[in-house]
Amino acid sequence: MRILVLGAGGVGGYFGGRLVEQGADVTFLVREHRKQQLEQEGLVIHSVHGDLTLEPRVTTSQDEAEPFDLILFSTKAYHLKEAMQDVKPFVRENTVILPLLNGVAHIPELQREFGKDKVIGGLCFIETTLNEQGHIIQTSKGHYVRFGEFGNRDTERIQAIEEALSGTKASFVRSPHIEQDIWHKYLYITTIAGVTTLMRAPLGPIRDSENGYEYIRGVFQEGAAIMMAHGAPLDSEIVAQHMVTMEKTGYTMKASMLRDMEKGLAIEGRHLHGYLLDLAKEHKMEAPLLEVIYRNLQIYEIMQQE
Repeated sequence: MRILVLGAGGVGGYFGGRLVEQGADVTFLVREHRKQQLEQEGLVIHSVHGDLTLEPRVTTSQDEAEPFDLILFSTKAYHLKEAMQDVKPFVRENTVILPLLNGVAHIPELQREFGKDKVIGGLCFIETTLNEQGHIIQTSKGHYVRFGEFGNRDTERIQAIEEALSGTKASFVRSPHIEQDIWHKYLYITTIAGVTTLMRAPLGPIRDSENGYEYIRGVFQEGAAIMMAHGAPLDSEIVAQHMVTMEKTGYTMKASMLRDMEKGLAIEGRHLHGYLLDLAKEHKMEAPLLEVIYRNLQIYEIMQQE
């Protein structure tokens, strides 16, 4: 199976690198600057699961496009429209797109652009960043991708994808309920990114502060209520489950959105918190905790433009 990975950053570079490590046929679609960097230094991964340096196969949107069987769509949400145009020449009749973006707002956009039948469900959990040399720094025990057909269908193509993604140091897991998994992750990342960016602090100090535990629970509950009103397929115990996960998370854990803010980079606030607040407005629901979180993210973006 020929696999195209969109980007070679913390997500695409890491999971694509693990696939290359186990012998998969992988090409990275990158910008010219990143291509030159990778050709000079290779794809360098520093990971708690083992370091890795590769000479990856790379292409750019300016090169002649070849067909691919599977595309790992690992861009940030604010690059989605541009990325879809970059990828379009590589999409052929039987190409399958596996998006690894946070949230849910990107799914209908991808389906409109490429066709509903070409897009399957996907998500990832990983803590990574790029250092000044463009090396991938991966620090979390968790490093997995979940994927599956919408409607929980068992198809020949999903079986072939499962086989192609197997055998790596990272965990690629086929899910029988991928839509629920996507919404569960959306709730988790929106809450954890929201509280850590609001407080400009790792999760541990927030959790251990006076009433911090209950504050985090309140954000989870507010988000879950909006999602349930929208008809999202949430488990009835998901808030309790997420609280257990949060309790087990390392003291120094920072959401990737906070890491981006610390570097002065663009963030996905509109795609995550903004979209959830749109749903709240649609269902005439109050969401005061999320409103404060999103206001903070909007102020950050305004200050970045000055």
